[in-house]
Amino acid sequence: MAEPIIRAILEEDVRQIHEIETLCFAMPWSEESILHDVKENVVARWLVMDDGEGRVLAYAGMWFVLDEAHVCNVAVHPDFRGHGYGKRIFEALEKLAKENSMAMMTLEVRRSNTVAQNLYHACGFLDVGYRKRYYEDNKEDALIMYKEFDYGQAFGEEP
Repeated sequence: MAEPIIRAILEEDVRQIHEIETLCFAMPWSEESILHDVKENVVARWLVMDDGEGRVLAYAGMWFVLDEAHVCNVAVHPDFRGHGYGKRIFEALEKLAKENSMAMMTLEVRRSNTVAQNLYHACGFLDVGYRKRYYEDNKEDALIMYKEFDYGQAFGEEP
């Protein structure tokens, strides 16, 4: 396999992303919801990592709301975990937020998902609160995580 590349999402990626959603999440987004973000949601920004031949290995999405980049999803296909792809795509998402002058990033993650929490902590995110009974499938709480960018970082400058 060639070195994976990270790029903006394309409409033809939606089917593969939905397949990964169903493998990774108890409450996956529908193909229609993903497609809406790709085609119509002006605040949505999604990235995919593909194998250089069009196979999606990982993806990440966020919404720009005022000066906040709210992460809505990050996933790596189960067959490709353990290669650092989650970290690479998440760092690319953060870079995109900074390039678009976002001042901060926020996200929710299941309290039981320590693997994801460890990734976000490694990327400098802080735990800031909980959303009680956030997930409909099992009423699990969500941990709210946050990272503020330095003013210069938000505009693409090095710290």
